[in-house]
Amino acid sequence: MSSSKSILSLIDKKILKILLEPNGKITSDMIAEKLNLPRSTVQRRRLMLEKRFLQHNYTLKLEELGFRRIEFLISTEHGKTVPIAQDLLKRDEVVYVGRSVGAHTIDLKVELIIKDSAELLELLELVKGMPGVRDVEWTEIVKVVGRKKSIPIGIIDRM
Repeated sequence: MSSSKSILSLIDKKILKILLEPNGKITSDMIAEKLNLPRSTVQRRRLMLEKRFLQHNYTLKLEELGFRRIEFLISTEHGKTVPIAQDLLKRDEVVYVGRSVGAHTIDLKVELIIKDSAELLELLELVKGMPGVRDVEWTEIVKVVGRKKSIPIGIIDRM
């Protein structure tokens, strides 16, 4: 374990643990009450945490709207990884493209939003036909078994 001084105070860590609860919108008043702290302290620290360390995102319930979230795992060749990524980012269906390390056959991870299997097949064929694409695999989460905090408590404690 590192002996370097923590960037976050104990109070900051407690506030983060509450803010990062899954499916929770929480007010500063609720945090202040739960931690037995003045609301002004919570508001000041929360503002700092939100500016410096937190990202706030809304997520659509795509399945309720008849859409699916899938990922392409793309293997590239001939130094074409970045041009392929840039081309994919031009497509409306693409949410993000990330370069990856680890599995030697996966160079790009691409998240896409599709309506149906016909659209999936069309996109697979399009990507497989791109110059520099060696192979494409796809994956889709069909059921979430459970969800933890976005960052486990033990990791927050180590910050």
